[in-house]
Amino acid sequence: MDWQTSSAPVDYLAAVEAMEQRVAAIRAGTADELVWLLEHPPLYTAGTSAQAGDLRDPGRFPVYRTGRGGQYTYHGPGQRVAYVLLDLKRRDGDLRRHVERLEEWVIRALADFGIQGERRAGRVGIWVDRGAGREDKIAAIGVRVRHWITYHGVAVNLAPSLEHFDGIVPCGIAAPGLGVTSLADLGAGADMAALDAALARHFLPVFGQARPLGLAAPAA
Repeated sequence: MDWQTSSAPVDYLAAVEAMEQRVAAIRAGTADELVWLLEHPPLYTAGTSAQAGDLRDPGRFPVYRTGRGGQYTYHGPGQRVAYVLLDLKRRDGDLRRHVERLEEWVIRALADFGIQGERRAGRVGIWVDRGAGREDKIAAIGVRVRHWITYHGVAVNLAPSLEHFDGIVPCGIAAPGLGVTSLADLGAGADMAALDAALARHFLPVFGQARPLGLAAPAA
């Protein structure tokens, strides 16, 4: 397993190209699995379920169509994007379980800062109960799979400009009482290095080790 952190913001299309090249190398057995931590410049991405009407301000930031699942998402400085490239054939071959592990990974990392992240039925991502009927999303999840190798992953709001989410309906969620938050907004006081350390600390306990190359996943 390789673990990579980019210190400067990474162009979105360059990141997608790099992931696709890595997926091909993992499939060929010439590269190991990868977790890539980075930030992007301000931008919006449209997943495979994105609705045109959910792009409220199309001229605000660049908009990229992407093959990951989900709807519109914002990426930008202060948000930790974790691209998770895993070979499910060397694991349990279960995509649904992979998404559950991504959720659990983020929930455990947030707990290190006193934040109770929660799943919500029918709503992708990790949510925080703000009380009085309000719930805010703190992390987005979007996954793509090619030849049983996962890529894309999670985006955790550390301290982004929350107003930048106003240009979209984040993940298609527009119901009253639902919004977006961050560790900074919740008063967690964490920096990027601390968040990265929490993600690293909880990765293996959640995802475990992959089987050696050549060993297939057990039959379902």
